[in-house]
Parts: sequence; C-alpha cells; structure tokens
Amino acid sequence: MVNQYGEFHSPADSPLGLIRLTWVEGALVALDFDAPPSGYAGDLGTSSAEQTLAWLAAYFAADNLDDRPEMKPAGTVFQQRVWSALLDIPWGESMTYAELARRVGSAPRAVGGALRANPIPILIPCHRVVAASALGGYAGASELGQARKRWLLRHEGISIA
Repeated sequence: MVNQYGEFHSPADSPLGLIRLTWVEGALVALDFDAPPSGYAGDLGTSSAEQTLAWLAAYFAADNLDDRPEMKPAGTVFQQRVWSALLDIPWGESMTYAELARRVGSAPRAVGGALRANPIPILIPCHRVVAASALGGYAGASELGQARKRWLLRHEGISIA
C-alpha cells in the first residue's frame, strides 16, 4: 500500500539485522536499521525496489555493485555535497574525516555531522570514513553503530584498528 505521500516501505533481512527501506515516487530515500515495520508496505514489483534489493543482495554477497538504484536523500546542500563525495570512495577503500573534509572544502567536524545525517547508509557508504587513528562513529556513537561499521569495513576487506 502506498500512502498519501507516494511513499512505501519494505523490510529486508541483512547480516546486520532487519532494515527498512523507504521509497518515494520510485526513488530510495531511506535505509533504517532496526526500524519497526510500517503500515505502508508497497508493491515490490517496482523497478526501483527490485534494483535496490538486488544491489543490497550483491553487496552482502560481495558481488558486482555497479549500478546503484535511484536515490534521493533529503538534506542540505552541504550534506548532499558530502554524500556525493562518498560515492567516489570505492569498495575496499577508506578515507579519513580530514581527507573527506579537504575534498569537499570543509572541516572534519562538519563532515561528521553530514555523515551522521546520511539517510541511506550502506548505499551511500559513510562507513568508509574513519578517524585518523581510530574507527570513528557510525549512526551516532552507539556501540551497535560502531559494531555495524566494523562489520561493513571487514566485509569490504578494510583493515581497522
């Protein structure tokens, strides 16, 4: 069922637990960890939903990840610039907050705020940004968030301290 905003949700299992995907007008707008099921389940026959689920399946199987589904994350101009830069960090590579800040012409703390606001983690790979001498945060500073970040980095073969 699609709600009055043209939005639908789908739960999906992952090695990191249940995730909820949200599409609006055919574009992925959110990936939420541990989100409760929503009353707006949509028809997963849409090409965007099928492409998103196929991309995630390939990611978790460490297969070909070429074509990302259409994504429209809502955020400020600055957040959009940071999230766009994340798409240039290839599988298996990481970058420090300072390096990303230089790339987007900002400061590491501001970049960290944009990463924390990323509504589509994994597909917009904020987990690939690490502190200069530590893991750094993920989805805030929670232990569960950091455990997920460690898992994602290890899954991609990225060595972490």
